[in-house]
Amino acid sequence: MTYQSLATNPYELLEKVVPDESDYKVAFSGKVESYCIGMVDIVNSTRISAGLREDGWCKYYIIFLNSMAKILKRFGGIPIKNNGDSLLYYFPQSADRKTKYGFVSCLECSLAMIEAQELLSHTSQKNGLPSLNYRISSDYGKVTIMEPNNLSPMDVMGPPVNMCSKMNHNAEVNGIVIGGDMYEMVKDLHDYRFKQVDGYSIGLKYAYPVYSVYRKH
Repeated sequence: MTYQSLATNPYELLEKVVPDESDYKVAFSGKVESYCIGMVDIVNSTRISAGLREDGWCKYYIIFLNSMAKILKRFGGIPIKNNGDSLLYYFPQSADRKTKYGFVSCLECSLAMIEAQELLSHTSQKNGLPSLNYRISSDYGKVTIMEPNNLSPMDVMGPPVNMCSKMNHNAEVNGIVIGGDMYEMVKDLHDYRFKQVDGYSIGLKYAYPVYSVYRKH
């Protein structure tokens, strides 16, 4: 095949290099549900990993991900995907908005992750690695469940997923933020204190509200 034929037959090229395997097709399950979605993301991970050898940054991420997964499991959270330096997850029980149990689980899980930071940093430093610092963001809303395939055992798509990623930097280092939709569901809970921070611009007249979360003492 000549370069000219590739240029004039792009679909033929795609047929050759992209296998038509149903296992790899993105498919929606058709299930739409409202959940609390969360993300925990390491601060300055690119700079930190650049200064470590391969075995060092592998161990660094393993300490982080394993620790977050254990805390998540304790509060009924389910991991969706990890990118090494971040973990995306959701809380199935938050589908029942009347009991608020899933919302409390999400908040308590976030606080437990933050409260574990000092111990995790100590563990990391004992292994000759930098301290671990991270930010946590959560929001609530409708998501679409993706069919599992060979690329991903599970995935979700929807505004809460996007907002968790975009507003994560609004959190303080070793802090928590939630989006406005989740705030409306938890603002009357008495064990927590919420403080509005700079909202995230979504291209509309008003910024999407974002709130820091603290435990009341």
